Amino acid sequence: MLSYQHAYHAGNLADLHKHALLAAAMEYLTRKDKPLSYLETHAGRGLYDLTAPEAQKTGEAAQGIDRALAQGWLPEDHPLIRALAAIRASRGPQVYPGSPLIADHFLRYDDRAHLAELHPAEFAALRRVAGFAALHQQDGFQMAQAICPPDPRRGMLLIDPSYEVKTDYAAIPRQIGLIARKWNVGVIALWYPILADHRHFAMTAQLVTDFPEALISEVAFPPARPGHAMIGSGVWILNPPWGLADQARALERMFRDRA
Repeated sequence: MLSYQHAYHAGNLADLHKHALLAAAMEYLTRKDKPLSYLETHAGRGLYDLTAPEAQKTGEAAQGIDRALAQGWLPEDHPLIRALAAIRASRGPQVYPGSPLIADHFLRYDDRAHLAELHPAEFAALRRVAGFAALHQQDGFQMAQAICPPDPRRGMLLIDPSYEVKTDYAAIPRQIGLIARKWNVGVIALWYPILADHRHFAMTAQLVTDFPEALISEVAFPPARPGHAMIGSGVWILNPPWGLADQARALERMFRDRA
């Protein structure tokens, strides 16, 4: 199945949670004068126009990043706010970057990036904005299994599926286990939706059993519209950079107070 289009959801509250943690992790990883690798299994198109019909139809960006910026949810010096400002300065004031361009904001000349995207239209759009990376039009887990451990060995992998295939929940712990055995020093981050039926419970329980030391950050928010199933966002991180747990707890407090 290749029906999912993130253009309808870009900049929503789940993106705010996920991308705030991604930006904080990348900001920390690039403090050291050592090259790194950034990998992503489900990259999407990389850049989204919030004035496009898809974004306007759902209004999720208006409830998410637009409201967060207008109300000052994050401090101006937060890594995500700085990355967003820089990307909008170069690409337009009404765009919202996907995770590939947020990561690229922090990447340096000797860092390496590998982005996988299977959807033909999304991959074509990604090619137009992600010249900084090696692009792979294939299953993202196949890409990660083939490349890991990457060169440079230091770095981060983001796993961000659409979960349109329900078997993803059962398959992901095994995929992460295989990758972690190959790349035991990698920062491995998984985003997952929190749905009203809590179908993520078995997946996260297995990950806690397999990797009890990993960081989990979950936030709750109202459905984007009546009948919408997503009521929160989760991010699981193996080998989290120093200080990221504090960032996660601060985000959780922010969502409790604001969302």
